[in-house]
This record gives sequence, C-alpha cells and structure tokens, in this order.
Amino acid sequence: MARRPTIADVARTAQVSPATVDRVLSGRMKVREETARKVHEAAEVVGYHAAGAIRQRLLSDRPELRLGVVLQKERHAFYQDVRQEFETQARAMMTRNVKLEIRFAQTTRPQELAEILRGLKGRVQAVASTGIDHHEVTSAVAELREAGIPTFSLLSDFAQGVRESYFGINNLKLGRTAGWLISKIAPRPGKIGVFIGAHRYHGHELRETGLRSFFRELGGGFELLETQVNLETRELTYEATSELLSRHADFAGLYVAGGGMEGAITAFEEQRAPGEAALLVNELTPESYSGLQKGIVSIVFGTPLRPMVADLLMVAASTVENGMAETPGQRFFHPRIYTPESLT
Repeated sequence: MARRPTIADVARTAQVSPATVDRVLSGRMKVREETARKVHEAAEVVGYHAAGAIRQRLLSDRPELRLGVVLQKERHAFYQDVRQEFETQARAMMTRNVKLEIRFAQTTRPQELAEILRGLKGRVQAVASTGIDHHEVTSAVAELREAGIPTFSLLSDFAQGVRESYFGINNLKLGRTAGWLISKIAPRPGKIGVFIGAHRYHGHELRETGLRSFFRELGGGFELLETQVNLETRELTYEATSELLSRHADFAGLYVAGGGMEGAITAFEEQRAPGEAALLVNELTPESYSGLQKGIVSIVFGTPLRPMVADLLMVAASTVENGMAETPGQRFFHPRIYTPESLT
C-alpha cells in the first residue's frame, strides 16, 4: 500500500522547513503569502490530505469572485476541456476565492441563451459566455450590465458595444490563415468549401470573411463555393461533405469554421485518399487528433485555453473591483496550429 504523504514530504517539495508547513496549517503564526502559496502548491503535488484545508486558510481573507460561465454542447470534448480549464484556473487563483456557476445551453436558440443569462442575475458578479450574436442575447447582456454585472464573450463575439470584452482568437485573421494554408497544402487549385455553424455566430462569419478575402486577393486558380450552414452537427456535415466530394472532381479543400468537423473527417476518410484535398478544422479533440494521425486532417486550429481563461479571470476580478470600462474592449490570443507532424 502506498505511503501517505507527510508534512516532511510537503516541506521537501516546497523547499521550506516542516515548522513552516506546520505554521501554514495551524495559522498560529503569520507566514508570507508567497511562502504559503508554495506550501499549498507542494501539498497539491504530493497529494497531502490537508491540501484543501491549506487552500481554505489561504482564501479565508480573500475577496470572493462569483463567475457565471455559459458554454455550449455539454458532451463535446472541447467544451469539457473549457469547463475543466475554468475549474483548474479558478482553483489556482490565489488572489480571489473564485466560485463558478457553470451552465450549458442545450440548443443554439437565442431565446435559451438569453434566458440562461438573465437567470444568472443576482447569483453572480460577472459572466463569461459563448453564444450567438442576436438582439435577444444583446438585450439580456444589457440587463446584466444595468444590474452591474459585466459579461465577457468567449470564442465568438456577441453584444458588441454592450458586453464588457471579447476573449478569443482574431477570427478574421484565422480565416485568412486558413485560406493561405489551403493554397499551400492543396495538391492543385480547385473548388474550396466552407461550413459555418450558423449565420448568427459572429466568429464563424468572420472566419468565412477572412477566407474569402484571402482567395479574392491572393488565391488565383481556386474557386470558393457557396458557404453552407451545418448547425454544428456531424450528421449534416457528413452529408454536405459527401455531396461536395462526389459532385466536384477538382475539390481542393474544406474549412469547417465551426463545429461538426467529425462528419467531415468521416466523409474524407471514406471518399478521399490522404493528401488528395486539404481539410482544416478547429480544436484538438480525439476525433481531430485521430484525423491528423491518419493524414485525413491537414490542419487543426486550437484555442489557447489556459492563457485565455487565466487572463479572463484576472480581468473579471479587476472589473468587479474597479467597475466596468467606458469603452468595451477585446483581447486576442494567437491560435495553436497543429499539423500531422505536431504529433511526432
């Protein structure tokens, strides 16, 4: 049976004396904040049974931050990663006692998102939310703002001019980057397809705009087909991708600008040999990782969740403490770009 970690193990890992660890645990004598934090981190690392108690002691005099987080597609691997990152960063934030209230929208209906946002009024001090850009959503964000609750849009922007700030990738640049990569990866010029989840996803529309902008300016020989809405479902994406591949012998590439990429990966695997056409998707999940391994997927764009969530928590805490900005802003993060060679 494994030995239970002791105070000595914590002290050795934190590079402090056992007496210092004991002072942090008991709270009888004042210990510098930096030292106490080191002891807590060491306790977490070694699995010391009182790590939670140390954390509670550290947070006992810290101001509270109650943050509502609204995400999509609860069973999707990416959104589970987002949830886990929020929970991890909330535990790691030592300047605030962060309490999360996480909700998942079950549909893409703006009425549902607006209802979820309004339901957080009186329960949280700030909100971070994914979602579509729609006047009903903007109205709900305005109500939260009127109540002194700032809303931060995540991944895809919405309620511009009303929400506090946007946190995510510069989606216009991402679309142009996707176009440039397709022009280099595709074995020859030909037809290019693009799928978006819905017209109300501001981020998807910006990615589509960037893609079209690139090919209009620099994509000689390539022809961009009509944009298709896939409602972010793998079934619709599979059917639409299969139709494109069967209809166009000169099909050169596809960019799935939103969700539903699993259907495109399956269709490519069934109807195209690796390398015959470029396939670009978003977020590294078990399906996209497997697609990269097999050479079916050419590029995966990944959101840098750790710095994005950490930055958002700091800004949310500052906003709650100091008040909302007169001019809403935006914070861009550079995407991670995965290729098949990234996996070796």
